[in-house]
Amino acid sequence: MKTNRFLFIITRWQLLALLFLISCLTNCYAQLNDDSIRTLVLCRAKTGKEYVFKHSNETTTYLKYLGAIKTKKGTSFKVLNSVWIWGLSHRATNRLLIYNNCNQYIGQYAVTITSDLPDFIKNDQLIFINSEDNCDPKLITRVDLSRGLPKHFFLKCKGNTGDIYTFSNE
Repeated sequence: MKTNRFLFIITRWQLLALLFLISCLTNCYAQLNDDSIRTLVLCRAKTGKEYVFKHSNETTTYLKYLGAIKTKKGTSFKVLNSVWIWGLSHRATNRLLIYNNCNQYIGQYAVTITSDLPDFIKNDQLIFINSEDNCDPKLITRVDLSRGLPKHFFLKCKGNTGDIYTFSNE
């Protein structure tokens, strides 16, 4: 009789462990796969509007549609700022997301801090205004997308200093 009781307790703990694992994996997948909310923002196409999607107490996604850019060759790009706040310490993952005119993901520029995301689009250029305390607020970076997506761009901070961001299609 004690053997059966022991097996039942192990089975119960195994079941609880399995449920916990499934819960964690489902939660992690939902946090990492924001395709549906990105598509929603792209379809609404309200330039400059920031959308907030709360996934849990520790996880929130902020998406801002910057607008569309048309290259000289006729290719169109849609641009989104993405800030994903996650974990108990509220870390941020910041990305400049690029889509085609059919709302299909093309790639991204992963940026270090939220203030390194572009502020708006003007004349097919991404406009970055320095808002970080240690950067020169008079320096404005313009990244021209009229010739296509650059593999790298340099975001000025102060004098000749700044950060280089690289395009990735993964």
